[in-house]
Amino acid sequence: MKHIKLQLIAAALTIGSMCVSCGSRDSNAEPAPTLDTREFVNLTDVVPDAILEIRYFGTYNFVGTRIDGYEQPTALLTRRAADSLRAVSDDVMALGYRLKVYDAYRPQTAVNHFVRWAADVSDTAMKAYFYPDLDKSVLFEQEYIYERSGHTRGSTIDLTLFDMATEKELDMGGTFDWFGPESHPDFCGDPLTGGFSLANASISPAGRSITPQQFANRMTLRQAMLRHGFKPLDSEWWHFTLADEPFPDTYFDFPVKELE
Repeated sequence: MKHIKLQLIAAALTIGSMCVSCGSRDSNAEPAPTLDTREFVNLTDVVPDAILEIRYFGTYNFVGTRIDGYEQPTALLTRRAADSLRAVSDDVMALGYRLKVYDAYRPQTAVNHFVRWAADVSDTAMKAYFYPDLDKSVLFEQEYIYERSGHTRGSTIDLTLFDMATEKELDMGGTFDWFGPESHPDFCGDPLTGGFSLANASISPAGRSITPQQFANRMTLRQAMLRHGFKPLDSEWWHFTLADEPFPDTYFDFPVKELE
């Protein structure tokens, strides 16, 4: 999702305000985002079977509006990540699934939009859909919102599986961009063994759980991604980054639109 980290001092958290990148940039600061698109591709040019539902181009997302920087409902990735994702697609197609993509490359402009939204604790229009168990004021403190995102490096993707037999998304027991422990890959199971267990279901603040089949569906996606060089995130079952990403220290800021 999102995962766009903002380091806030305690006083800023207390009063609900913040200052991102205040003052001049010093010699130890991170470099400014770049607009270079040369190593990026349109995802569907490489993975034509992928289904795109780019949530941040629309209004059904945790902010509730189209996100800055999303000019077209398309997905971009580095060429290396897209090639690896094609191998994932071939694997899951053999199982009767297609990849459904919610987000891929994300410009820094979009990350900044998330940060501004999170700072406005009065804007809770989408709370019921994405963070009903949380007060919005804790999103920075609990690291749901960051000022930098792996997506901005171009080799991270948010996705699920689409079942071609039922013509529906595979039931993962939770929605994309849900802010809570229910989104963790180890919720109700052990992703290392693939074993289901309700032992840690108690961490759900509302007492939620998922079924063995829903956990197994999450593992089907996870195992396919790991087989082809992607690494998971420990807080989001849908989020994966190419382990051998070509730009581990570079952040990009060109808009999301079809590359020519």
